[in-house]
Amino acid sequence: MNSTLPRRTFLAGSLALLAARPALGQRQTHANLGVPAMKIRDLYPLITTPVLVEARDFYVTHFDFQVTFEATWFVYLTGSGEDGTRGATLAFMHPDHPSNPPGPEAFGGLGMILTVETSDAASLFERLQRGGAPIVYPLIEEGWGQRRFMTRDPAGVLVDVVEQIEPAAGFWDQYMVKE
Repeated sequence: MNSTLPRRTFLAGSLALLAARPALGQRQTHANLGVPAMKIRDLYPLITTPVLVEARDFYVTHFDFQVTFEATWFVYLTGSGEDGTRGATLAFMHPDHPSNPPGPEAFGGLGMILTVETSDAASLFERLQRGGAPIVYPLIEEGWGQRRFMTRDPAGVLVDVVEQIEPAAGFWDQYMVKE
């Protein structure tokens, strides 16, 4: 993305691409294979943790997620979208679950960041701080165009709360891919 384009121009271009997609009900095919395109209903992380209840309560309390399904070893959470957006989905599973798929080891807290985009990171920062959530990176405005802070959930997942803002003039110039 050219950093000199305003964010709304980028968004308008993205909307134009969406509008150019085939209408609902039309058959889409994968461009390279000529086979019907796969339709994805949802995509969410499933985090294995022994602190299932604490993880559930963290997202319900601090991010207003709703419990959509809950069993003794699994919890599925959904968060409302903003201004017509789809929202978010997140799931947790206890390491002693009966389903036994590959990889049931508990998440160790390294190598994953869950990004939560909001339109008001400062308000959410204040809310989480007042609510006792651990703040592991303070609220700051980053040169690349985000107001953000980080917290960590009880399962050890690093949660990066971001608000898109105007990047510093010329910031992206040094990182753009040259054709």
